[in-house]
Amino acid sequence: MRFIVQEASLDPTINAANLAAPAADLSPWALFIHAAIVVKLVMIGLVIASIWVWAVIIDKIVTIRKAKRQADEFEDLFWSGGSLDDLYDQYGVKPNHPMAAVFSAGMGEWRRSARISGVDMSSEGVKQRIDRAMSITITREMERLERWLTLLATIGPVAPFVGLFGTVWGIMHAFASIAQSNNTSLAVVAPGISEALFATALGLLTAIPAVVAYNFFSNKMNLFAERLEGFATEFSAILSRQSEASMSSQNSGNVNNQE
Repeated sequence: MRFIVQEASLDPTINAANLAAPAADLSPWALFIHAAIVVKLVMIGLVIASIWVWAVIIDKIVTIRKAKRQADEFEDLFWSGGSLDDLYDQYGVKPNHPMAAVFSAGMGEWRRSARISGVDMSSEGVKQRIDRAMSITITREMERLERWLTLLATIGPVAPFVGLFGTVWGIMHAFASIAQSNNTSLAVVAPGISEALFATALGLLTAIPAVVAYNFFSNKMNLFAERLEGFATEFSAILSRQSEASMSSQNSGNVNNQE
């Protein structure tokens, strides 16, 4: 027992002063305040990126819910059996959501083709123009809905590496401080290492929601795009049938007049 006590008293890192020293403050604010300037800049950048990520997430949740609700309401009116001309006059002139925009593009092209003298409305050229107009509109509307998703796709993979850079820099700074103080006790080492690791934690807290949200919203956008494409296909078929019926009635009228 006497030998153990004597050996402990020879170790300069174990003494009454160190044992009585208060524990270091490892709260997030304290870790930020005592971090090196480069690590502080990394932390500030990650916090700003995290706020931006959550702003995009909230915006996309609201936007997708609104687009789905408006699409449901419009499809109910579209399939209610009312006049397509009345529906175009109500929604097609100034469409305020993607489904109405697709309908407006198709109906508008159909009307413009019908005003051309002598045009065969049942021709393949008219059908292609209508399909192309709706396809371009779908692409434009989806680009508008998917705005800022690339931000999530960028921040998700990059944020952990930014946090890791702050960690590496912080550890280097901590080791330099330890070397200058010539003290390797845990009380001296722990705060610097904690400040460095806090940057990695911020990077993960920023990246994880960004990656999860990007995958979630990408799936939702793909499903909505398929819904618009399905509507465009059905609407094109309806216009094609109406065109063929109109041409058939005109031909029948011409035959009757000749008789």
